[in-house]
Amino acid sequence: MSAPRILVVEDDPQIQELVGYNLGKEGFVVLSALSAETALRLLEDQPVDLVILDLMLPGMDGMTLCRRLKGQSKTQDIPVIMLTAKSEEGDIVAGLEIGAD
Repeated sequence: MSAPRILVVEDDPQIQELVGYNLGKEGFVVLSALSAETALRLLEDQPVDLVILDLMLPGMDGMTLCRRLKGQSKTQDIPVIMLTAKSEEGDIVAGLEIGAD
């Protein structure tokens, strides 16, 4: 059985590296994207088991990306975990309502 594949979508290279390093240490295969647009391109031909997604991204934000992933048959069943500094209850509820786990 192959290692689970995780896509980390984070625009801060230091955070992306830290998350990727720790996941890699635990045996996960880690793919990285600095933007939502890059993530969408990767997902076209790179199946993943989980997406870890920053809400505040340049261009398309994390909420919009999550909504798109959950709206496409190819990606709708991929679990999405939001990684964010936002702590407002409204942001948390909005993320859960669009399909984040």
